Amino acid sequence: MNDSPATPPSAGPVSNLPEYSVSEISGAVKRTLETTFGRVRVRGEITEFKRYPSGHLYFSLKDEGAKISGIVWRNAVARLGMVPENGVEVIATGRISSYPERSSYQLIVERMEYAGAGALLARIEMLRVRLAAEGLFDSARKRPLPVLPRVIGVISSERGAVIQDILTTIARRFPREILLWPVPVQGEGAAARIAAAIEGFQHMVPPPDVLIVARGGGSLEDLMAFNDEIVVRAAAASRIPLISAVGHETDTTLIDFASDRRAPTPTAAAEMAVPARVELLAALAQTTARLAGGLARLTRERRFALARAERGLPDLPALLGAARQRLDDRGERLDLALPNLVERRRAALREAERRLPDLPALLRASRERVQERGVRLILALPNLVAARRSALDLSGHRLAGALRQSVGAMGARAGRVLGRLSDAPLRAGLREARARLEGSAARLEAVSPLAVLARGYVLVSDPAGQPLTAANSVKPGARLTLRFADGTVGATADGGRAASRQGSLSQGSLSL
Repeated sequence: MNDSPATPPSAGPVSNLPEYSVSEISGAVKRTLETTFGRVRVRGEITEFKRYPSGHLYFSLKDEGAKISGIVWRNAVARLGMVPENGVEVIATGRISSYPERSSYQLIVERMEYAGAGALLARIEMLRVRLAAEGLFDSARKRPLPVLPRVIGVISSERGAVIQDILTTIARRFPREILLWPVPVQGEGAAARIAAAIEGFQHMVPPPDVLIVARGGGSLEDLMAFNDEIVVRAAAASRIPLISAVGHETDTTLIDFASDRRAPTPTAAAEMAVPARVELLAALAQTTARLAGGLARLTRERRFALARAERGLPDLPALLGAARQRLDDRGERLDLALPNLVERRRAALREAERRLPDLPALLRASRERVQERGVRLILALPNLVAARRSALDLSGHRLAGALRQSVGAMGARAGRVLGRLSDAPLRAGLREARARLEGSAARLEAVSPLAVLARGYVLVSDPAGQPLTAANSVKPGARLTLRFADGTVGATADGGRAASRQGSLSQGSLSL
């Protein structure tokens, strides 16, 4: 049966070319590509890289003249061997297939590797610059290694010469407890295992005192696990001092920049981690000898200085005896001097007492002068008041006469006006002043002791002028002075008796 459709007679000339549907052509192309290019290795630079939520990776590989699309299915990502990045030249291993819905062909990638050392070094340098810009390699982050760690953590392969070299070196130098965290040091998943080991040591209780990340030599591809970003970040975030010992002395990985110390070999890392017991003992012996020598030298110097000071000191027993003798002498002189001083002070006091006036006599004389001046003032006060009153009256008459004469000179009318304006107020002021003066004189006369004496009372005093106010203070035969209102009279007391409680006068006699 002919599969070609029948051609109508009016369709034109008949063609010998077979006719295919779109699906048939697409399927044929797909089969041809997959048959002809069953498994290929394609070298190119990654571009247009995308990671979809489904887990598939889409990208393109390009060179100077062409570009091909590439896909990594989700189940092949873990076995890919590296993490694709834009701008990295790789060699992708896979098969060529097509996508009929878009009439495009693509590379189904199963494995990927860096295209030579140049590409690896370029990727490492890019990562180094980026991490350095973040400050992960700053020297301020570096921590000192402990002098003598108690426990040493080692991250390395459990097989091989590396761990044996570390164990042998530590046992030879200074045996310490070693904890090994075995990890693969190359291949798929090695970087994640190494980073997990560094993080795991941080959570141990108690944690190790120092960590060693070690691996033997190898090619650049073999050491790529220690150039991975997750390993470098784990080393930089480690709270435990970390020593990197990856490869030989000429090999350099990014973990060397993030670690606290870099060792050229694993053996050198073990030597950095622990000191040599023999060297410590030698240093201790040398330090002990230096200390002993310094102490002996210091003791000799102090002994010589003490001897020089001793020679410069005076004879202390002689000084003490002289001081004791001076103390006895001062004590004896003090015992003699104190009575003499008291006697001199007493004589000076008596001399000053003799030079002092008779204070009672001075007081009596002062009191008599005061009393005499008081009496004189009281006697002179009425005369003074009368004289001031006469002078005031005379001044008033003179002023009134002068005013009348002045008024007469100015005229009768002016005199009457002036008389009404000036004479009456002047006389009123004079009367007011005279009244105040008379009132003051009356008050003075009321409190004057002479007024009391004028009523028949007598002021009795002793010869010293002291007033006598009690009869029992007068002795028989005592001389008395009687002051009357108009003078004084001397008298002698004969005797008498005290007044009664009702205030009756004492009975007695006086001889004038």
